[in-house]
Amino acid sequence: MCGRYVMARAIGDLMAATGADAVHFEELRPDYNVAPTKDVPVVVEHYQDPKDTTTPWQRNLYMARWGLVPVWAKDLSFGQRTFNARSESVVEKPSFRSAVKARRAVVPVDGYYEWLAPETKGERKQPYFVRPKDGSPIFFAGLYEWWKDPAAEDDAPWVLSTTILTGASPQPGDQPEILNDLSALHDRLPLPMSSEMMDQWLGAGEVSKDEASQLVDAVVTQAFDVATQWEMYPVDPAVGSVRNNGPELIEPFDPTGGQDTLV
Repeated sequence: MCGRYVMARAIGDLMAATGADAVHFEELRPDYNVAPTKDVPVVVEHYQDPKDTTTPWQRNLYMARWGLVPVWAKDLSFGQRTFNARSESVVEKPSFRSAVKARRAVVPVDGYYEWLAPETKGERKQPYFVRPKDGSPIFFAGLYEWWKDPAAEDDAPWVLSTTILTGASPQPGDQPEILNDLSALHDRLPLPMSSEMMDQWLGAGEVSKDEASQLVDAVVTQAFDVATQWEMYPVDPAVGSVRNNGPELIEPFDPTGGQDTLV
């Protein structure tokens, strides 16, 4: 799964990395401890004027609330349990089935945190930071929705929200070491995409249920290949508190008190 991540890029760098044509926010502060319900950058594609289908197709960067809130939800608290979407059920589950057919997104991150369960009962979990070796961003497959408070006045603002797709982690075996490490770390994996898969995911437009299922399957199929370019290493347990936020959170940390090493 993905419950915390890092996004610390400048807007211009994020535009270049994602190929965005337009940005719909003015500020993007570095965040080394992004948690659900925070506002996060997402990439979506739509007509330059969403109300006019004769305008050009355009790739856009928006800020969205992390935790998908479908249009029929009664309030924003719904998103507290929909920050991840399981790829196995996303085309069937009421919370996601409409979005996966028409409102697919990309959630760009610099890396994410996951907690390794201890071998000895009673010991605390050890957080790890997972990131691409070359410093490039990860493009997670996501969905988005627009929601408006049904109890508010007509001029109340619409809220954009998002979720990240997850799939089963790699099975242990004869494969790149990082895949075995990810298998041991957690049984779920937030699904990364190559640049080519990102183009396909965003650019498919509105699709049928079967076509949406095929798109999700394509994301799942190539996810492990993308993940072979990652590395992971232990970080300070201070990341467990959302009150802590700074670049020191992604520095290598040795739980035994010895020298810091990458895994």
